[in-house]
Amino acid sequence: MTADQIFQVCNTLAFLGWLTLILFGWKRWISSVVIAVFLPLLFAVIYSSLLLTHWGGSSGNFNSLEGVAALFSHPWLLLAGWVHYLAFDLFVGSWEARDALAHRIPHLAVVPCLLLTFLFGPAGLLLYLLLRLALRKQIGIG
Repeated sequence: MTADQIFQVCNTLAFLGWLTLILFGWKRWISSVVIAVFLPLLFAVIYSSLLLTHWGGSSGNFNSLEGVAALFSHPWLLLAGWVHYLAFDLFVGSWEARDALAHRIPHLAVVPCLLLTFLFGPAGLLLYLLLRLALRKQIGIG
């Protein structure tokens, strides 16, 4: 498969995972098994395979922003970086759904957080943590 084909497959799987999490994330088995384990594990295998087969193809490094830019100028390593984001953002989104379920935060209140996590990762996590903080007395934590 080409890098673009793998990109398309991973994006489609991630989108379906997010859609499932948004629509059915209030069901523990969805957020625990399907989203928190299966898809991130699949992405981890793809990511690791990409690194193992393409790591030596770039002169980039993690020592400077310029070095990271050089890494991401290599299409296969850029794809690995993208799959890294897909895996971790989806894992964080599944944690948000499970945590909300455990603390009885209404799923509809979490949906905007999930959407923001899907689109902008850490900004969605921040929104979820602010929501959790705002509701802390109502949900009986800290």
